[in-house]
Amino acid sequence: MAKITLSNLRHSYLPTPKAREDYALQEIDLNWDDGGAYALLGPSGCGKTTLLNIISGLLTPSEGAILFDGRDVTTLTPEQRNIAQVFQFPVIYDTMTVYDNLAFPLRNRKMPEAEVDRRVRETAEMLEVTNLLNQRASGLAPDNKQKISMGRGLVRDDVNVVMFDEPLTVIDPHLKWKLRSKLKELHQRVKATMIYVTHDQTEALTFADQVVVMQLGEIVQIGTPVELFERPQHTFVGHFIGSPGMNVIPCELRGKKILMGDTEIPIEGSFTEEAEGQMEVGVRPEFVSFANKGLPAVVRKVSDIGRHIVVECRVGDVPVRAIIEKDAPDVGQNIHLKFEKQQTRLYCDSWLVSKPSSAANRKMAS
Repeated sequence: MAKITLSNLRHSYLPTPKAREDYALQEIDLNWDDGGAYALLGPSGCGKTTLLNIISGLLTPSEGAILFDGRDVTTLTPEQRNIAQVFQFPVIYDTMTVYDNLAFPLRNRKMPEAEVDRRVRETAEMLEVTNLLNQRASGLAPDNKQKISMGRGLVRDDVNVVMFDEPLTVIDPHLKWKLRSKLKELHQRVKATMIYVTHDQTEALTFADQVVVMQLGEIVQIGTPVELFERPQHTFVGHFIGSPGMNVIPCELRGKKILMGDTEIPIEGSFTEEAEGQMEVGVRPEFVSFANKGLPAVVRKVSDIGRHIVVECRVGDVPVRAIIEKDAPDVGQNIHLKFEKQQTRLYCDSWLVSKPSSAANRKMAS
């Protein structure tokens, strides 16, 4: 296990990058503590797999350094870094038994057979595949194949970090929740540093203690699942986290007032009056309600999804969604929207500029 430090890291697939857009990864400085569970979350093409491959040693960065426990490993191979990596598709030997698949990394390191047997059976118990140890891997279901692939990394006790590159891609949806729970349980038991790459917010938020959200090769926020949901630092995080995502609505500043049309919108805390740029208000659908007075809107769509009702409205040409429990308005009805003040944020050029009040700060600190 290791503390991982990324220092002034940048990467381009071009031989002579010049402009910002030439880089697949923008400059990254990051510290991950020994034994933590982390996720790299973002859409396809955002750079998360590139970053994972740089950490693992499959790719050398154009600039910067990777350190494990303060030791520079930038030019070392994955083997020299003691990396275990689990890929999208299970990497196992179909002609071997499950036992021999799990034993292979240990035997390859000349470990005594008694220790191999102990580690294999311990790992099989954690993965709940003890009854499959004598079965040939070719006959396993996809979820069990991926369990064995995970086990080949977990069976070793000398790895610095175990990395998962979208490991549930090929797993049936009804089995994904079981493997997500199993991964979380495994981390709590083995206490290894784990990094999980995914575009699926549910997987990231279920697994990780800290989530790194990426967009266009840049880290836009690092935080706990609660922090990402309750206080997105960037409108992309608000859009990407949550179902449906955060409402982001253009607004304008007039002195100390935030206005949408002629309606003043109260927000949490305060903001600097010097903020200049594209101003937007962000509020999650969970904190939008209907009122006798407020922001004028028209109901365009009502979706009853069982747990709650999603009402899509229009404020001018801008869609605004509200999540309610009952008594949905009719499509086409003119209504007024109210935003919960302490959950309404102000953004300038997509970045958060509003600051919570001192009372809110005291509440969060407690």
